[in-house]
Amino acid sequence: VQLQASGGGLVQAGGSLRLACEASGRAFSRDVMGWFRRAPGKGRDFVSAITWTDGRTGYADSVAGRFTISRDNVKNTMYLQMNSLKPEDTAVYYCAADINRDFIQTMTYSYDYWGQGTLVTVSS
Repeated sequence: VQLQASGGGLVQAGGSLRLACEASGRAFSRDVMGWFRRAPGKGRDFVSAITWTDGRTGYADSVAGRFTISRDNVKNTMYLQMNSLKPEDTAVYYCAADINRDFIQTMTYSYDYWGQGTLVTVSS
């Protein structure tokens, strides 16, 4: 399984970005895909995840109401729409796949495959 994240960049506070994670090497079914982020000097934290079969979602409290996760089963691609961005959202964002699971886990060790990360910088 290969995961390719894209869409990061520099944006002013209050702005929006949409991240994409294209997956290849597997026909996803009973799996979960998620987004994590690592801010400067911090560990890798859960942001959001989605079940591939029926689109159930989960969000970290810090992004709920501002970020929206979605997936396109045909394109095998997951998205993260990020609105009302804050400087504290600055981080490298990673997509990940949790294979053969149909409920959302928030721990990094639950995820089997990881993308390379895309940098999001929010200026104040």
